[in-house]
Amino acid sequence: MQVSDVMTPGVQFIHPEQTIREAARIMAERDIGALPVGENDRLVGMVTDRDMVIRGLADGKGPETKVRAVMSPDVKYCYEDEKVDHVAHNMGDIQVRRLPVMNRNKRLVGIVTMADVATKRGPAVAGEAIKEVSERRTARTEAQKPALMKPKPRKKNR
Repeated sequence: MQVSDVMTPGVQFIHPEQTIREAARIMAERDIGALPVGENDRLVGMVTDRDMVIRGLADGKGPETKVRAVMSPDVKYCYEDEKVDHVAHNMGDIQVRRLPVMNRNKRLVGIVTMADVATKRGPAVAGEAIKEVSERRTARTEAQKPALMKPKPRKKNR
């Protein structure tokens, strides 16, 4: 089974000079959590609802902030003619839950998510990839905890 068999086609771009308010409205209208960012007919980034919160609002940026300021410019993608199992495994390796899907002319043709894989290919394939993402995040979080929770040494009173 190829990615084109499970992906969501007809993806809408957002321009990097549009605002995060506009991105949020599109996400709300379409009930999605990510948008590809396109400029001059090319994919230049991805912006997620989490990007807008963490890199935008949490940093004190307002709703008129440009998408370019919060997007992820390092876009990972797959091709529509790749095997679903292979792409799902790669998604686990690179710890992403969604990928833009390109044709061989590097034009965006869709988005594939773990949910697409689970519903159209089966939960076992998606489950293994999600497990990889979760295990790595948990391991990273656990490794950071001791440093974050280390108590400060007490000063001795003399």
